[in-house]
Amino acid sequence: MLTRILPFLDWFKGYGAEKFKLDALAGITVALVLIPQSMAYAQLAGLPAYYGLYAAFMPPMIAALFGSSRQLATGPVAVVSLMTAASLEPLATAGSEGYIAYAILLAVLVGVFQLSLGILRLGLVVNFLSHPVVNGFTNAAAIIIASSQLSKMFGVYVDKAEHHYETIMRVVEAAVQYTHWPTLGMGVLAFIIMYGLKRTMPKIPNVLVAVALTTVLSWAIGFQHDARVDVSAIQSADVAVSLQAFNTATQAVQDLSEERAGISAALDEAKKADNFDAANDATHDLIRINHTISSQKQIAHVERERLRATLFSGIEGPEGLTLFPQDAVPIGAETDGRVWRLKVGNKLLDTASLLVTGGGAVVGTIPEGLPALTIPKFDLGIILHLLSYAAIISLLGFMEAISIAKAMAAKTGQRLDPNQELIGQGLANILGALTRSYPVSGSFSRSAVNLQAGAVTGLSSVFTSAMVVIALLFFTPLLYHLPQAVLAAVIMMAVMGLINASGFIHSWKAQRYDGIISVISFLATLAFAPHLDKGIMVGVALSLGVFLYKSMRPSVRSLAMADDNALRCAEEYSLMECEYVDVVRFDGPLFFANASFLEDKINERMSLKPKLQHIVLVASGMNDMDASGEEVLSLLVDRCRQNGVDISLSGVNESVRKVLVRTHLLEKIGEDHIYATSERALETIHEDAHKAAEEGGNCPLTTVCYNS
Repeated sequence: MLTRILPFLDWFKGYGAEKFKLDALAGITVALVLIPQSMAYAQLAGLPAYYGLYAAFMPPMIAALFGSSRQLATGPVAVVSLMTAASLEPLATAGSEGYIAYAILLAVLVGVFQLSLGILRLGLVVNFLSHPVVNGFTNAAAIIIASSQLSKMFGVYVDKAEHHYETIMRVVEAAVQYTHWPTLGMGVLAFIIMYGLKRTMPKIPNVLVAVALTTVLSWAIGFQHDARVDVSAIQSADVAVSLQAFNTATQAVQDLSEERAGISAALDEAKKADNFDAANDATHDLIRINHTISSQKQIAHVERERLRATLFSGIEGPEGLTLFPQDAVPIGAETDGRVWRLKVGNKLLDTASLLVTGGGAVVGTIPEGLPALTIPKFDLGIILHLLSYAAIISLLGFMEAISIAKAMAAKTGQRLDPNQELIGQGLANILGALTRSYPVSGSFSRSAVNLQAGAVTGLSSVFTSAMVVIALLFFTPLLYHLPQAVLAAVIMMAVMGLINASGFIHSWKAQRYDGIISVISFLATLAFAPHLDKGIMVGVALSLGVFLYKSMRPSVRSLAMADDNALRCAEEYSLMECEYVDVVRFDGPLFFANASFLEDKINERMSLKPKLQHIVLVASGMNDMDASGEEVLSLLVDRCRQNGVDISLSGVNESVRKVLVRTHLLEKIGEDHIYATSERALETIHEDAHKAAEEGGNCPLTTVCYNS
């Protein structure tokens, strides 16, 4: 009982110094990969990079302590990070305080969902996400993740559009107009280092080496070059006008948003008081304000794009930096050789201190020390919005984690408990949220590193967490000059492993409809991005639809003797059918959704075979029967015998037999018409059913007879 509550106690049975050494080495190795990866994934989730370190601090240790896998490495992962961004984008601006608070709340919801499933022993609920759906979604997510990093690779800034492909088009247009070549160079260099080391020296942590080298290079060449200028330093009347228009529209959006909040509160009060007139007025005001906000946002977007697209040349003078649009530089003036751009976000611009950049983007300042313990704020409205996303992230994250854990357990021979793994992942997310973590899951790449490094128990993950703590306490200043393009390259390199085209082929070979579902899930996820939940919903709906269709129309086959002396499907093997005895195999439970289908198929056979004397219903594939199924079977027995056709059952299993006994249908059919096997049934009824036979002694049920 104690080890069920505290599964990590099992680690120490026969534990010695040698195993401790292996766990310590594995934990440190994983940490060297985790630290840069977690920062990259945090940015993918729309959070500041250092929140990745917060998510890599507590969760790996908690998941290992309370999970069942001894080698699973938990922490930030690409797909869950992307789903986090998709769920929070409608609620707040990426990176803002509100956005961060919602991300932490989402981690709690994900953890509660997983923990509840684990405690209730409902790990099988993950089966609602079929392999074809997950394959289609994962491949699409990999493309979305990789393409979402293009703006950082090219060093351009664009507003996100309603659809992901529209955002990528904006990135391409911006890159065509202007690409910051040092930024692109940093990203390409990181790619070369990671790929080269992975191919030539796989044991060396290629991500860490790429991050370390490019960070040193960034510091040495002054990769980041930002400055603060007054609007008067920008020698362009058009830019001044755009700045004013942008600030006016942004201020209007802020004011109107506050007014909308007040009207929404008044609407709720009016509904509670059943004041329909006041409610109608408030609803009308909300529609008007939402329309105005949308218009002002569009104005702000246009002006922001115009400001971002303006490229400046800088001239250093005694009073500081003066900026001229590139097409308006005074003749003979000596510029500093840099291309300057305004940094424009979603907030009001301080015209007395405009941020301009003449270099590349870096991670910047990372707060030193461990995150403070905090309890997330619970807002019912936000929780209701996030619930569906939390459920999807929980199932996706757990499916990824359990798949990795099973693969490793197959190699190590370890016993794996999916429900205990749910408990571990749930606690990791809940307790991680207390240290400002966003949702996490098991990582395939880091788990593989953990296993290859020789991890024996989950103590390796405790060492990983300890290494992250040391990094947070002592090494965060060293990460200031880490280029954003390098983090983008880390993400793009990592998600290459998620692309699995063979999964579509495999699904197609298994069942054609599975292949179609996989492709549709892939296309739907791409089309609906960044609303990734819709892509999964489409796939799940298709899977359930196919399941229901197959349940409503199960396989009903007439059998005949095949070359291997077994009764096979006559249609599939091009065999002739007996005119006097029809051996009908029904594959599936007989219940309300398909009972009439069996009735139609039996009636069809009686009408097509006028010489039919006996029907043997092979029920070995009928594993259950409800009241509707029993009723239809009873009617079929009556109808067949009224038409001079006898009917028997073979291969009836215990659950179906109990239904027949309880409803007295067994008495109607007759014990002498229930056979253990179809072969035994034919031995008994064949001769009597063929008294008027004209088959010349070659019955398709006893002799192989092919259709000509």
